[in-house]
Amino acid sequence: MKKNIILLFIAFAFCGCSTDYTVLKSVEGVVLTADSSIKITGETVTFTVKDNNNNDVTGEADFSVNGSPIEGNTLTSSETGDFKIKAVIGTVSDTITVHYHDGSETNFVKRVLIEDYTGTWCGYCPRVAYGIELAKQQSDKVVAVSIHRPSSNVSSSVYDPYNYDTSELENTLGAEGYPKGFLNRKTQWTFPEPENIAQVIGLTQGNNPKMGLALETSVSGSTMNVNVNVKFSSNFSNLKLVVYVLENGLIYDQHNYTTYYDGVDLLEDFHHNHVLRAVLTPLLGEAIDSSETVVNNVYTKSFSVPVPANIANAANIEFVAFVIDANGNAVNVREAFPNVSQDFEEL
Repeated sequence: MKKNIILLFIAFAFCGCSTDYTVLKSVEGVVLTADSSIKITGETVTFTVKDNNNNDVTGEADFSVNGSPIEGNTLTSSETGDFKIKAVIGTVSDTITVHYHDGSETNFVKRVLIEDYTGTWCGYCPRVAYGIELAKQQSDKVVAVSIHRPSSNVSSSVYDPYNYDTSELENTLGAEGYPKGFLNRKTQWTFPEPENIAQVIGLTQGNNPKMGLALETSVSGSTMNVNVNVKFSSNFSNLKLVVYVLENGLIYDQHNYTTYYDGVDLLEDFHHNHVLRAVLTPLLGEAIDSSETVVNNVYTKSFSVPVPANIANAANIEFVAFVIDANGNAVNVREAFPNVSQDFEEL
């Protein structure tokens, strides 16, 4: 009989301890998080509370903002500033701070545009092409455009099947001959370009452009659809949009008088990439109304046009969009392939 009593006591004690342990763990601590600690006025931030076992206990929490209770687990503010959020469950709590701003504090990924004036006939042009390859190896923020031009001595020996007339733009550059590489449209890439990669990468650094681009593209049958979205975190004026259609994977012999690519001339079946095939806006840009270029606004320009007749393979299309300032300098640039929907790359 005594033995049975002892066993019952042990069983009771074990069950009691197990129950107490569970209760203690549920109130030991909570962790409060937000889906974002930085928001633009008018946006909603959502809060989540979890216990130490990673269980979601948001529904059990009472929330307050700057000491004032709120209903639910969300906050939307029309005012800028820091907001102290507190979540309480029983005797435990956690606190975080959410910052609201008017959009002017948003930064965007900064890219650099390279426009490479070249030609299949041009023996020194592989120098810039090689420099572009090196720059792209160092950074994914390099956007290249290969603009093929004819020799001044037009004959069958200097034929270039990819020629695109950009004389209107070239006349603004003040640089003669080919090759010539220009960064963000107006800054000449210092010769020899492959030894001056730092000049390119440096333009992806420094002051933020306070402007970001996001493209939505599709190519279906013989039709291209492109939406160019531009978001601003500063007020701008006198801006213009330029949109290019490029083609990759074009195969054609390239003359080479340089030491690059093993110093071989002729470079047979050379792969020509980022080749300019069409411009959907005026070459020098299409004006964006100043009412659109203000803090936190998104400007959208849409195109629905036929695939250019000079495109050999629509699967190899590439789109490039950039915004230039009143002096013709590119402020920021973005590239996209067909059938993508990009988000703004905010920092």
